[in-house]
Amino acid sequence: MRVLVGLSGGVDSAATAYLLKNEGYDVIGVTMTIWDKNINFHGALKGEGCFSPHEKEDIDAARKVAEKLDIPYEVVDCSALYQKMVLQNFKTEYLSGRTPNPCVICNATIKFEALPQAAKAAGISFDKFATGHYACVGFDENTGRYTLLRGTDKKRDQSYFLYRLKQSQLQNVLMPLGGFDKNQTRQFARLAGLEVAEKKDSQDFYAGDVNDILEQKPQKGNFVTREGRILGQHEGIWHYTVGQRRGMGIAAEKPLYVLELRPKTNEVVVGFDDEAGTTGLIAQNLNWVSIAGIEKPRQVLAKIRSAQEPFATEVTPLSNGDFQVEFEKPQKAVAPGQSVVFYENDLLLGGGIIK
Repeated sequence: MRVLVGLSGGVDSAATAYLLKNEGYDVIGVTMTIWDKNINFHGALKGEGCFSPHEKEDIDAARKVAEKLDIPYEVVDCSALYQKMVLQNFKTEYLSGRTPNPCVICNATIKFEALPQAAKAAGISFDKFATGHYACVGFDENTGRYTLLRGTDKKRDQSYFLYRLKQSQLQNVLMPLGGFDKNQTRQFARLAGLEVAEKKDSQDFYAGDVNDILEQKPQKGNFVTREGRILGQHEGIWHYTVGQRRGMGIAAEKPLYVLELRPKTNEVVVGFDDEAGTTGLIAQNLNWVSIAGIEKPRQVLAKIRSAQEPFATEVTPLSNGDFQVEFEKPQKAVAPGQSVVFYENDLLLGGGIIK
């Protein structure tokens, strides 16, 4: 069986290629280019990011991995579609006072869709597509559906970012790292003699200044309380996200949190810790993965951030196609534009966008 492995230039995808080759698969490596040369990059990176002007360095690292493993290697261009599907969404959402999750969009539309399609268009034939994600793909014979489960290493689990994948995508996907932890992954890379064995992980989708992408001039607005009291000024709501508690420069007796963003008035609403919790949300654009959907209220576990532990909640379908989500305990930093993802134990049921 021929397996196309998406090589990012990092240790996870490199270990994936190594494991699959050791298991006897006919492995091919591929890297996608996504950098938009029109981005006005200001030259200061705060960390590693998958969307980076230093993309060539990652391609060079991926090519070295392929050479060391003695597998074919190709580079395909996905930059135009990335700009349309990921960057435009990122910009539109931020300027609308919402907080997008570009990794969710990228996985569903670029990594697991555009990349394999671009490889086929380039004449590369393969049977399965593999990635270095920490999640597990299964198949439920009772329902006839492919399933997605949390990775064994819960601290590294990436299923949250994959909840928008379709059945047509999952049926052709392999995720060999789902049953391993990061230390084991690095050990696999060391056994293969790969230089990327000690490479640092990417911290975000873009490690530069977010305004490189948004291209917004400063727009003065006010920090206000829920009661309307003005506490200070800022230079645009796009510099802040719901739940943020640093970088506002406001003197107060206790830490202040961003509670709400108001694009129409360019206001950032702030408050203290006891004001930061909420008991529920409305979700839209649901994508059900391991189940076909729900028709009545259902007790599930949920996550509104990738790194948090799932918490108890009830999800109820509404007549307009949205879903009401009620938390057992109040949660902080419920940000419109982010994702809420539903689980039953380790089984990922589905998820949607917080409305």
